[in-house]
Amino acid sequence: MEFSATQIAALVNGTVEGDGSATVSTFAKIEEGRQGAISFLANPKYAHYLYDTGSSVVLIGRDFVLEHPVKATLIRVDDPYATVAQLLGMVSKLTAPQPVGVESPVHVAEGVTVPDDAYVGAFSYIGKGVTIGKGVKIYPQCYVGDNAVIGDNTVLYP
Repeated sequence: MEFSATQIAALVNGTVEGDGSATVSTFAKIEEGRQGAISFLANPKYAHYLYDTGSSVVLIGRDFVLEHPVKATLIRVDDPYATVAQLLGMVSKLTAPQPVGVESPVHVAEGVTVPDDAYVGAFSYIGKGVTIGKGVKIYPQCYVGDNAVIGDNTVLYP
């Protein structure tokens, strides 16, 4: 996946300085930066790497004062550490396999409709009159009693 600096800034409530169309598809330490990578600077002892990094985009604090020009596009954020954690969480969700379909064995009561984009894991029980919303994930060994309503994009674990 590839994202532009402008797209990333919108996701993390950041401000772009430089080329908003600069794209990234990986993470890198600021001292090991390369084209197509995003890095971050939170600890002042690494500030000198900002001026030579090969990373396309660097996350920095809103209050960081530049001492020299930089080649990388900057995204200014409130907390670079928290922003990296937020981005890694987003990437994890986007890249995690998303199961769909109905595994075997399961019990799905007669008349219950499982949407095409939903998932029902093995050894689950779905009772009579249950309504299953779009994008629902019912992981293995779940019990869903009669007449329950499961809203769109709900995830159930045993």
